[in-house]
Amino acid sequence: MKGNRIKPKEGQESVWDYPRPPRLERSTKHIRIVYNDQVIADSNQNFRVLETSHPPTYYLPVAACASGVLQPVAGNSFCEFKGMAHYYDIQVGERIAKRCAWGYKDPSRGFEELANTVCVYAHLMDSCFVNDEKVQPQEGDFYGGWITKEVVGPFKGAPGTWGW
Repeated sequence: MKGNRIKPKEGQESVWDYPRPPRLERSTKHIRIVYNDQVIADSNQNFRVLETSHPPTYYLPVAACASGVLQPVAGNSFCEFKGMAHYYDIQVGERIAKRCAWGYKDPSRGFEELANTVCVYAHLMDSCFVNDEKVQPQEGDFYGGWITKEVVGPFKGAPGTWGW
């Protein structure tokens, strides 16, 4: 698929230049998440995980989330790079987004800074923003990347891309 890579313009990044295994980096971009017409998370001290063929995933400090919106739920999954993920529902008023957020209590070596952070599936929120730009969710229901005008693909996640 790299042969169909979109050439980035000035100020853009290609997800095909991201590494595998993925890289964790600090980000001071303004991240804002809206659910049930309320800002439920707002932070300028975040992390991005960058992995070949994927738009960035943004992890915010749990402390940046509105009090009480994160509801831990049973079950987990394993990432070969970041470790054992645990999940959250997000509840605002009577509205609940099931298993829409995840984090790592004890991340694997190299990803320790993700402890006490949370990432959300943008397609399950009303809207997510990076520096006031509304993100486009990565296609599919497995990956949680956020697409902005800053990144170009093609992106893994859509039907037919699992074999990349």
